[in-house]
Amino acid sequence: MVYVLVAIAIVVLALLVVAALVIPRSRRGVEAPPPPETLPAGDDAPPGGGVDTAAPPRGSPAGTAATAAPLVDVPVESTIDTADTAPALETPEPTAGRLTRLRARLARSQTTLGRGLLSVLSRDKLDDEAWDEVEEALLAADVGVGATTEIVESLRTRTRVLGTRSQGELRALLSDELVKALRPDLDRTLHSTPEGDRPAVVMVVGVNGTGKTTTCGKLARVLVADGRTVLLGAADTFRAAAADQLATWGSRVGADTVRGPEGGDPASVAFDTVKQGTERKVDTVLIDTAGRLHTKVGLMDELGKVKRVVEKQGPVDETLLVLDATTGQNGLVQARVFTEVVDITGIVLTKLDGTAKGGIVISVQRELGVPVKLIGLGEGADDLAPFEPESFVDALLGDPVP
Repeated sequence: MVYVLVAIAIVVLALLVVAALVIPRSRRGVEAPPPPETLPAGDDAPPGGGVDTAAPPRGSPAGTAATAAPLVDVPVESTIDTADTAPALETPEPTAGRLTRLRARLARSQTTLGRGLLSVLSRDKLDDEAWDEVEEALLAADVGVGATTEIVESLRTRTRVLGTRSQGELRALLSDELVKALRPDLDRTLHSTPEGDRPAVVMVVGVNGTGKTTTCGKLARVLVADGRTVLLGAADTFRAAAADQLATWGSRVGADTVRGPEGGDPASVAFDTVKQGTERKVDTVLIDTAGRLHTKVGLMDELGKVKRVVEKQGPVDETLLVLDATTGQNGLVQARVFTEVVDITGIVLTKLDGTAKGGIVISVQRELGVPVKLIGLGEGADDLAPFEPESFVDALLGDPVP
């Protein structure tokens, strides 16, 4: 009997111990793991969402994850900086006639190419020494050897045949030769008009330090001034300030900016920008890429990848190369490599207001067979102008002598 009582006591004690351990825990409740995050669908979805940039599933909602494509190393969740927070929208200057309004910015080039040449050509005697001076002036202005030879030979022939001597007549001859060297027949149209249901896609490329991101911001103003709606893509993910800088430019004219995480995959950001532009039905998608040295093979290959990924959704309508006019003939070496990698369709020549080498326009076009479509003539927001050969030469030569 005693053993039975002892056994009962042990069982009761064990039950009490178990109750003491279990009941308090049940009162506290066991914390359940947080539910998995779900991404919003529809228009509120973030523009990245780990999209498979090599073969995106048609009709898949933004924000769905997909298997990474071979061409894209890291999926990117992009975000959009909206322009709604801008205090006030600016109205860019009309682009028509903008180059004429900025002619004073070409004062330095004017001294070399314009007044310098005219002073030599208006001498009483145009001997071999005078023509050597004309040739030297053209070469010093970065016109290039081939173009300089053609211009000088044509001028010598025409002045000898026509017997022209007045400065007005000489100015007209020189203007005609320079305009001819600038090839006014080239198509300088900026292809920024949407085709069907997709926006026009413009990529901007270039080396470090050419003012590429600033040029992108100014180009957005050019497009808005011409009546386009614009979406910007900050595909320069390696420079921390680039996306902020681009978003600031865009906010001034009501253009949103698609951006990814710092150090993220630029191809994914570019892809997402085009995707968002299509969904929003904007006219033009403008993609800013990271500056890169033309000698860095890996970076140049990456630039080619960005373009290939974008082309999964449709063709790139414009690939603009930004060149610094102050680099002169050195810029041509850079330009050749870029044209081989991404098939450049137009040149944006910046800092022409800070150089006496306005002839770089002639040599760039002659060497590459690619038209100069825009030129930068200052640091102002509207100092980027469509290139017009006649207006450019008129500005270089200065006002005609009565």
